[in-house]
Amino acid sequence: MKVLLLKDPKDKDSGPDPYIKELGLYGFEATLIPVLSFEFVALESLFEKLSHPECYGGLVFTSPRALEAIKLCLKENSKNEAWLKSLKQRWNTKPAYVVGKATASLVEEIGLIPQGEKSGNAEKLAEYICSREKPTSSALLFPCGALKREALPTALREKGIPLESLTVYQTTQHPDLQESLSSYFSQQGIPASIVFFSPSGVKFCLQHIQKLSGDFVNHIKFAAIGPTTAEALEAAGLPVSCTAESPTPQDLAAGIQKALRLQNC
Repeated sequence: MKVLLLKDPKDKDSGPDPYIKELGLYGFEATLIPVLSFEFVALESLFEKLSHPECYGGLVFTSPRALEAIKLCLKENSKNEAWLKSLKQRWNTKPAYVVGKATASLVEEIGLIPQGEKSGNAEKLAEYICSREKPTSSALLFPCGALKREALPTALREKGIPLESLTVYQTTQHPDLQESLSSYFSQQGIPASIVFFSPSGVKFCLQHIQKLSGDFVNHIKFAAIGPTTAEALEAAGLPVSCTAESPTPQDLAAGIQKALRLQNC
């Protein structure tokens, strides 16, 4: 059975994409189509803030892209040298809060120790942060995207925990998206399941998918990587057959298998 994953492939250097690999263990033939394109902004401002750990109580990351922005900063020799010489060590005396495993592994790559990775979504991460921070703490630095949801900032604000957001990337539709979807449907036909990985993915893909699927759209099991994406699908009028219990390849594959098994009962 075919599964279409609407997400970016993992870095080519780190082997096969874990979602394709995990779905393969269940006998699914999975294909990735990149949906989003990212433009990084305000990198000088970001490094300026990272250069002053004494001004902050810690870091908050709800997206792997925010870490990519930091890694882009550190490509510059002088900045990387400053990071390795003292900044990394000074930030490591403070918490680096993360929303999930993918973000946690990128935090580890830049030499920091992640906390809260089992949260799985922004709401639960906000609860975790609120249980550990006091209103008197220094502000947490939150590098984020232009389309960030307000769940985490709102929850922290309600508890009086200071947060300083900095937009470091903007999200747009991948330039090849429409062509990639058309090509997939014409060559592979209608997949048994389509997985969305973000509300932006729903926004950019849904119309094309409905058009390409025609009357067969009702045969597709739509899956979401988490509750926020599931809400976006439901708001667009689509039934969600599966929401991964946590945003991992294992939970997603198990959820899709269960949804498709129920269909075939």
